[in-house]
Amino acid sequence: MPPIADSPNGHIRIRGARTHNLANVDVDIPRNQLVVITGVSGSGKSSLAFDTLLAEGQRQYIDSLSVYTRQFFDQMERPDVESIEGLQPAVAVDQNTGSHNARSTVGTVTEVYDHLRVLFSRAGSLACPDCDTVIEQQSPDEIEQAIAAMPNESRVMIVSPLVRGRKGKHSDVLDSARKAGFARVRIDGTTYPIDEVPELGARKTHDISAVVDRIVIREGIEKRLTESVRLALKHGEGVMEIVYQIREDGQKSDEWHERVFSTQFACPRCGASVAEVEPRTFSFNSPYGACPECSGLGISEGFDPELVLPDLSKSIAGGAIAPWRGEAKTRAEKHRKLLAGFDTETPLESWTEKRLQELLTGDGKKFRGLLLELEIEYAGAKREKLREQLATFRGEVTCADCRGSRLGRASRTSRVGGKTIDQVTALTISAAREFFSTVEFDAERAPIAQPLVREIQHRLAYLAKAGVGYLALDRRADTLSGGELQRVRLATAIGSGLVGVMYLLDEPSIGLHPRDNGRLIETLRELQQQGNSVIVVEHEEAFMRAADYLIDCGPGAGRNGGHVVATGTPDEVAASEQSLTGRYLSNHAGNGYREPRKPRKTKRLVLEGATLHNLQDVTLDIPLGLMTCVTGVSGSGKSSLVIETLARQLARQLHNAIAKPGPFRSLRGTAALDRAVLVDQSPIGRTPRSNAATYTGIFDDIRKIFAGTKLARQRGWKIGRFSFNVSGGRCEECQGQGLKKIEMNFLPDLFIECPTCHGARFNRETLRVTYRGKSIADVLDLSIADAVEFFENFANVRRLLQALVDVGLGYLPLGQPSTTLSGGEAQRIKLATELGRPASGHTLYILDEPTTGLHPHNVEQLLSVLHQLVDAGNTVVVIEHQTSVMRSADWLVDLGPEGGADGGRLVFAGPPADIAECQESHTGSWLREHL
Repeated sequence: MPPIADSPNGHIRIRGARTHNLANVDVDIPRNQLVVITGVSGSGKSSLAFDTLLAEGQRQYIDSLSVYTRQFFDQMERPDVESIEGLQPAVAVDQNTGSHNARSTVGTVTEVYDHLRVLFSRAGSLACPDCDTVIEQQSPDEIEQAIAAMPNESRVMIVSPLVRGRKGKHSDVLDSARKAGFARVRIDGTTYPIDEVPELGARKTHDISAVVDRIVIREGIEKRLTESVRLALKHGEGVMEIVYQIREDGQKSDEWHERVFSTQFACPRCGASVAEVEPRTFSFNSPYGACPECSGLGISEGFDPELVLPDLSKSIAGGAIAPWRGEAKTRAEKHRKLLAGFDTETPLESWTEKRLQELLTGDGKKFRGLLLELEIEYAGAKREKLREQLATFRGEVTCADCRGSRLGRASRTSRVGGKTIDQVTALTISAAREFFSTVEFDAERAPIAQPLVREIQHRLAYLAKAGVGYLALDRRADTLSGGELQRVRLATAIGSGLVGVMYLLDEPSIGLHPRDNGRLIETLRELQQQGNSVIVVEHEEAFMRAADYLIDCGPGAGRNGGHVVATGTPDEVAASEQSLTGRYLSNHAGNGYREPRKPRKTKRLVLEGATLHNLQDVTLDIPLGLMTCVTGVSGSGKSSLVIETLARQLARQLHNAIAKPGPFRSLRGTAALDRAVLVDQSPIGRTPRSNAATYTGIFDDIRKIFAGTKLARQRGWKIGRFSFNVSGGRCEECQGQGLKKIEMNFLPDLFIECPTCHGARFNRETLRVTYRGKSIADVLDLSIADAVEFFENFANVRRLLQALVDVGLGYLPLGQPSTTLSGGEAQRIKLATELGRPASGHTLYILDEPTTGLHPHNVEQLLSVLHQLVDAGNTVVVIEHQTSVMRSADWLVDLGPEGGADGGRLVFAGPPADIAECQESHTGSWLREHL
């Protein structure tokens, strides 16, 4: 790459950056290049990329908008920097999952589903929701005949829809209805005289219909019916509705029904009519498309059949949770009676689906069904212990009405290429690409469909290129890993075709197998070659070596970091003696390798027959007392096997947890375990009040220490006096936050140091209490490394603090808010919390990609801690792709060979040195080439 001064595209010039721990940084970043910012965890990488570059780019863009428009934006805090020149419009593709909304799917996040909704509404073939016959046009005469054919004395209200699902007061609509001569209107299901309509909420969604006529079905009404139908269709623009009460066998029903008629669509076989199909008809976020039973979620809470009857000998029906004291035998007998007529000795697998359905739901039987009986029992349980026991058999169950599709019946009738929209979204991205490459349309629909299909194919192609082709379009976004969601959003950004933009990415390699790194690098290179600046915060060696320009932050972390140690090409950084990253690039640093331990044959944990998601009857054999690394390409089934099946079953078996594990046949070897601990990637807190001290529980012990001082005892102060979450000892001016939020209307909210406590969080009286010359505010400002020495006489506090130091967090201030922690820092705090607790030597630790956010130097520190756990007799299972972790493991389990439907199989299990000989393993192939 030419020297930065000669770069034809110029550069971004940063001067005096002091955000967080940045130490007055000056740096020039070449524009329209692939730039990687690296450094140890806490060195200031994210502060430079996101809290400085992104924040300033957003501020400059928002400043170009009107004052009125600015108030609708959530703005980042203005960065502490003297100047930034040459900045381009900024787009962040980070690991933030945003709203953990169960309604978001891969299809909605990528906007593929929006295009599908238009495609199915404008170019789909509609079928009857009752008999699956193709819908045809219905004439006014046919509508009249259908109404006249209703039983005599049935009461019918003929209405003409005027407003459907629109917000507003709709005064103009009501005035028009009044001028047209209508005496009554039906609003949101209630009929009013037109002069007595209540004022409608302007921000609420309303349905308004004009009541054309109210009739009773009998002879001699034909002429009146004809006039009313014609009038209703005229005002409803070809659509009308009836609200009716049926009279059958001489009895009047009190139940009112509704039916829609349209001159556009009607079933020629059964006469069923549907309203006009619109894009919102296929939206599960709209009442017009969502399944009414689950409100568009596809799931509900209830008794899970798989938990109730996994095995008759161990099920609730077989009395597994007995004794329940007192009523135990009665309940067990009651549930056994429900099994009458079924052979309880027959394995569950051999029962027909129909018979099992009858048993569970009561279909075809006189009894109500086991699930309903349990729901009644659960709702009526007065004793909390009984409710807790019953709750272990409850969970998220698939909606029985929509079968998880989220859509109502009418939304599942339109077809494209022979598939309904829910069948298309159930496909993986790769399968959807194949489907749309072969789908054909007739001459009438082709001009409408082809532009939509091209756009859908375009987006699917980029998703496949980003390495997520194994994901189904209906996969919930809140079930994606941070890396998966980031790659989905990256594909969306690339597909937009923007140029002259600065893209900032936060460790896009997270969750990605080394085999797929090259594909992702090609995607980023394509984005850069379109004329964009691509700035990546990353530690993965492949990304650093592929960069045009490398920026190494450090030299240490926290107060010891915040400097730019080295810049230049990867080779130039590798030659830098000051750069810790350079030492690893030049192979002058360690890699955490150690000789693997040998497994003990008699002690193993064996999970047999796992079949969750794409797992294909997998048996996981884990040697106890060793470190096992589970690896495989993205989507191969690692999380499904280890987190969603093994960890959840251990939690139920060892800790009486409620979480539902994935289906499996058996689990052996748990008798050798006392505990199972899962350390995942969920955040430790979402408010500034949460910090390392509060999460680990250290702060409770620290408050006890201060409450035990002489001055505190003299004043009668208890432990609550030293909490910033409750009134008493905290500063009431800032409510114990140390900062005051100043709302600036169209400018970003401003946080200033509290003028009363000056950021200390506590009031003046509380701060007079000291221990070893420091107030409680001073203690929270201590680095964790300094706090170890300060509290050396308190074993519990010292042990937890030392665990934080051991995982590389000694630089972190004890009271630093959790909202300012990086993802790697938050996960290591969780790990240290577990490490700081007394271990029995019979604990299984399960870690989900613990190297997230870690520099190779931090990875070595982490491996040292994990091996200490194993040396103490514990078992460690790690889901990981990082090379050092795979090489230093005692046992390697590789799943695959591919992702999605082509994965879910056990490819290899054994010592890491042997996997290179496995021809089917992508992990083995990569290790053969690179090690």
